Amino acid sequence: MEIPLGVDVHCTDGRCGRSSYIVLDPITEKVTHLVVREPSPTRIERLVPVQLVDQTAAEVILLRATKEEFGQLEPFEQTQFVYKDLPHHTTDPQLTALWPYVSPAMRVVDKKIRAIPPGELAVRRGAWVRATDGRVGKVDQFLIDPTSGHISHLCLREGHPWGDAVICIPVAEIDEIQERLVQLKIDKQTIEALPRIPIAG
Repeated sequence: MEIPLGVDVHCTDGRCGRSSYIVLDPITEKVTHLVVREPSPTRIERLVPVQLVDQTAAEVILLRATKEEFGQLEPFEQTQFVYKDLPHHTTDPQLTALWPYVSPAMRVVDKKIRAIPPGELAVRRGAWVRATDGRVGKVDQFLIDPTSGHISHLCLREGHPWGDAVICIPVAEIDEIQERLVQLKIDKQTIEALPRIPIAG
């Protein structure tokens, strides 16, 4: 099963957004959640348990949930308002917009907190992939073993130097996964020898 990022996601009763991240356990390399961003005007990102993913294709993901059920899922990014005391003589550009709702001795920080389950990690489309001898492209999608739910391959589509093709790298060749970077155990020459999947025009 492929879990593509940056594609339309549909509930059983219509489109509910676009995929933006996957959430995985970096120790087991098992995908636990898909993050879906609602369309405008809300653009809220919600954590979708991978068990709700019914079918996937190159350009679409189908969920086993209605739009109402989707709307009740936990937001991926939560807003927290953190109040901090400031000296009375301090000025802050945020105070102009907030006045008269806060005192001049207080500022409000709108802090975005991602609701990632403990011990898990969010990886986004476009995260850089680096071989032992330099960058080789960007994350396009992950291939998932439908039986175990574990990642089997990482796929590069954009940003790599080997032309118009998707290159899928076995998960055994991944050394470390971070949100914005995937580090491989292999070099560019080894990647160049991997099979390619042509991109349809």
